[in-house]
Amino acid sequence: MKEKLMEAAVELFEEKGFKETSVQEIVEAVGATKGAFYYYYKSKEELLHDICVSYLDDLLCQQEQLLHEPEKSCTETLRAIVCMVIRNIRTRKKSARIFFREMRHLTDGHLSEIRAKRRLFRKRYEQLIREGIARGEFKPSLHAEMITFGLLGITNWSYYWFRPDGRISEEELTDIFIDFILHGIQRSTAEGSDQTNEDADRPSGRAE
Repeated sequence: MKEKLMEAAVELFEEKGFKETSVQEIVEAVGATKGAFYYYYKSKEELLHDICVSYLDDLLCQQEQLLHEPEKSCTETLRAIVCMVIRNIRTRKKSARIFFREMRHLTDGHLSEIRAKRRLFRKRYEQLIREGIARGEFKPSLHAEMITFGLLGITNWSYYWFRPDGRISEEELTDIFIDFILHGIQRSTAEGSDQTNEDADRPSGRAE
């Protein structure tokens, strides 16, 4: 019953919002009573807390598995984690939307555990960047902490606009993000030279 209550709450919170959803609506969705609800949860806020924790625990578990694949380079691991976060937009999109949109309704008592888990996810990311710098895969001038915040900003908010069933696939979006993260958007000198050579070889189209 507890799992059914959480599943119903995910649907309702995502559709209507946390504040606009009542406990009565949640129990009606699963054919239960308020007594059953309060047997498992002290409040609606506690249920929201459990939804957020469940979402974070799943991400942390997947992240840990990817970080413990020693045969992969830091660059490969970085790509795998970015892809994992994007894939979760499809597999757990509603929970992600609730987490980012409704977490503001949690009080400090319920936020402390969530903040600790978010910090752990970020610190693991940051350690990967530091390790990549130490191995010579990433530029030594990088500020690992700031790069980590940037990575999180790029990937975390994809849930708001990315459509997995659209014209860009999860793998393609991952490649776009990784190329942007690793190489930026400025054309390299080599690319510029190649383009110049191509332009020189191409007929101008003007009459002499």
